[in-house]
Amino acid sequence: MQIRIPRRWAAATAAAAVLLAGAGTWTAVASDDDAAPRREDRVLEMPGARIDTSFFTSGPDDARRPAVLLGHGFGGTKEDVRAQAENLARDGYAVLTWSARGFGASTGRIGLNDPDFEVKDVSRLIDWLAKRPEVRLDGAGDPRVGVSGVSYGGAVSLLAAGYDARVDAIAPQITYWNLADAFFPDGVFKKLWAGIFFTTGTVASSDQPPGRAPGEGDQPPGRAPGQDEAPAGGGGGAAPARGGAAAAAGRQAEPTAACGRFQDALCAMYERVAVTGEPDAAARALLEARSPSAVGDRIKVPTLVVQGQSDSLFPLSHADRIAGAVRANGAPVAVDWIAGGHDGGDRETERVQARIGSWFDRYLKDDKGADTGPAFRVSRSGGVDTTDGRARLRGATGDSYPGLRAGDRAIALTGRPQSFRNPAGATPPAISAVPGLGGGLAQLSSLGVGLSLDFPGQHARFESRPLTAPLRITGSPTVRVTVTSDTGEAVLFAKVYDVGPDGRRQVLPAQLVAPVRVGGAGKGRTVELTLPAVDHEVEAGHRLRLVLAATDLGHASPAAPATYTVAVAGPLSVPTAPGVRTEGSGLPWWVWGMPAAGVLIAAALLLTARRRTTAPAPDPDLADVPLQITGLTKKYAKSADRYAVRDLSFRVEKKGQVLGLLGPNGAGKTTTLRMLMGLITPDDGEIRVFGHAIRPGAPVLSRVGAFVEGAGFLPHLSGRENLELYWRATGRPAADAHLDEALEIAGLGDALARAVRTYSQGMRQRLAIAQAMLGLPDLLILDEPTNGLDPPQIREMRDVMIRYAAGGRTVIVSSHLLSEVEQTCTHLVVMDRGRLVQAGPVAEITGAGDTLLVTTAGDVPEPLIDKVGALPGIGSVVRTDGGLLVRLDGATATGLIAELVRLDVPVTGVGPHRRLEDAFLTLIGGASA
Repeated sequence: MQIRIPRRWAAATAAAAVLLAGAGTWTAVASDDDAAPRREDRVLEMPGARIDTSFFTSGPDDARRPAVLLGHGFGGTKEDVRAQAENLARDGYAVLTWSARGFGASTGRIGLNDPDFEVKDVSRLIDWLAKRPEVRLDGAGDPRVGVSGVSYGGAVSLLAAGYDARVDAIAPQITYWNLADAFFPDGVFKKLWAGIFFTTGTVASSDQPPGRAPGEGDQPPGRAPGQDEAPAGGGGGAAPARGGAAAAAGRQAEPTAACGRFQDALCAMYERVAVTGEPDAAARALLEARSPSAVGDRIKVPTLVVQGQSDSLFPLSHADRIAGAVRANGAPVAVDWIAGGHDGGDRETERVQARIGSWFDRYLKDDKGADTGPAFRVSRSGGVDTTDGRARLRGATGDSYPGLRAGDRAIALTGRPQSFRNPAGATPPAISAVPGLGGGLAQLSSLGVGLSLDFPGQHARFESRPLTAPLRITGSPTVRVTVTSDTGEAVLFAKVYDVGPDGRRQVLPAQLVAPVRVGGAGKGRTVELTLPAVDHEVEAGHRLRLVLAATDLGHASPAAPATYTVAVAGPLSVPTAPGVRTEGSGLPWWVWGMPAAGVLIAAALLLTARRRTTAPAPDPDLADVPLQITGLTKKYAKSADRYAVRDLSFRVEKKGQVLGLLGPNGAGKTTTLRMLMGLITPDDGEIRVFGHAIRPGAPVLSRVGAFVEGAGFLPHLSGRENLELYWRATGRPAADAHLDEALEIAGLGDALARAVRTYSQGMRQRLAIAQAMLGLPDLLILDEPTNGLDPPQIREMRDVMIRYAAGGRTVIVSSHLLSEVEQTCTHLVVMDRGRLVQAGPVAEITGAGDTLLVTTAGDVPEPLIDKVGALPGIGSVVRTDGGLLVRLDGATATGLIAELVRLDVPVTGVGPHRRLEDAFLTLIGGASA
């Protein structure tokens, strides 16, 4: 059944009727099981917008239950939270999801949670819930309701609690407290993240009907398209909205062609700040009015704050301010620092959603026995599982939230005052986090890998002595420094590295940096710097290194050149949170996989900017040889006699080959591939690609593409937009991407125009392969490209690899699916315990076995098969289609044929027969003996 809803209001009373009654299509999940969730889809008319919603319930229709509103992240839709909604419905909640203004099928203008629009929409949704017979009421028009959401949806849950007294509990996730502080931290413009936000909103405009300007037709009659919607009352106990002046200013702004679905005031603000590179007071006021901090004194409901450690967009300091405000208001609050965030990593979805469910059980269902978890929890690395290379998580908990400065310990820093330059145009910039790549660089710091970059002459650094004992940093370190600038002002980027005993290997925890603008520095000014909040363990023997850089890739720096002088004015104060204890290793949660393709390419990008080490001259005799590995050796860290790879040598002679790299777990395949990509250096031996020796940052790496266990993509962007964004991040010319050629090989077709969140696993894998193929590298490295795919998808991936090699390029694929390797690869390299077992063409390896296929003119009787099996030197005989499989155990093929003729077996042919699986097991078994 479909009901057409009017797009215009005839009168205010009609609008209210439509709002409360709802209209649209609805569907229910039919089932004999009363607990199965039912879904009802409706489009609700709001002032100036039509909001697409879904309502989920289960169990008896006449039972009243608490309600939960679930909001989605920026750029997403209600479908992103469908699975969580269904789970909550099964647990006895009435759940309402919606697509926010400007996203999905909802119309209207994006106001970044404008109190007059998006926040009032939530109050109208609460009005709608109050009319539903399935929802429990605390009073007339007052449903028992909780709100949760991620990022954009998390902020609206906080705002709803501040503006609408009917909200009873909230669970915001990886979100912000003050949006101005997020985009303009300490007066510095966070340009890359802001660009991603506003690009996303512009892309959303493609959902507008054709021939209509953005926002046109979404307004009530009598209002110009460029004019924002008139605010309407929230009803049912909604508090009056704040920030009206900012909203009014938005209605006066002129429309901008590039605005997409953004309100004009937001678009004008972004363009103004993006041009100047420096936020002004009006920009801060506009964003602060749309932030939970504007109503912080009115958020008085139980609040579970879930924040990400891998998050350069909304760092842990935002969660700290949320917790402080709610606690000051007298409401229960708990804080959970998860492993992932906007920069990637594991969002711990299953655990977090279970905790949110328990939180709502306690505060919405009044279940006093519900376990809401500890007041503070942080996810920490529990080591790496050696069977699959994945990190494990352990929780550390505290009976109270420690904040970001608990248990401060003073660490002395050494170093004279240092002068350095802010280069003209702020180029080249230092690199910490790289938002938009989707690879999760921040995760690597917990695994001891650092990918940050500071250019000589553009930073100052101060170091501690080696630590005599391990040190766990939990919170925000602080330090006092004296800054002098020849321009009177300095923009600095502060970070603390964990530096290994050799002084060269350094890790930037969570890839986070703290920007700071220091004014009045013409004659020197002493300021206290607050470093990013992290949870990171520094091993004994390591040092802490404070770096103050003049530039950062993710932020805007002054374009005019300047000279800064910095001196430390005190020790580094490091919080240790002594009340937080790590759980035993028996309670792990699985975390991120190995670095994704975006991380690998980003690593190559970062490392190419480092100083080159002297490399051997190219070998002209190998100019057409895709790959030659000679004597390659790599020992395990901290081991003098255990080898990951030992004296490995093989060669890929010609282009056009698909080489399979095979071996059991621990064979050294991944270590070999990492050395091949220049991510780690061998202890001995060398790798040459087209005659050039591989070193970190070697120019020949531009001819190598790589895919390792699934790339990360921005789900709200299309496949093509993700690839274009990735290529722009490499800094190489657009023409060099050969985007269309790579996409043709990948075979994604019309799916390229769809949002990645709609892709199947197979389509995501093919998009990741296309990303690795950008630039059409002559050597393509694929590590387990068929993981998680079903048989039809595996066949499609096989075709992609074969088509790519057919263009005169080389593919190296590591896979545990032997049957697929046998059908895809032309050549094989078999490894075991770091050593080469055998290398050569597939046909040669599979055809050199000790099993013969004897074809016969007809079926051989069982007694005759038994006689063949009893012959001397015959291991076994098995009937197969068209003949017999005979395994030789000392006999020769010639002797077998003679005996078969003597026994009158109707032989029509004899030849070698061995599957790759048989060959592999034979080779590995022989190597292990």
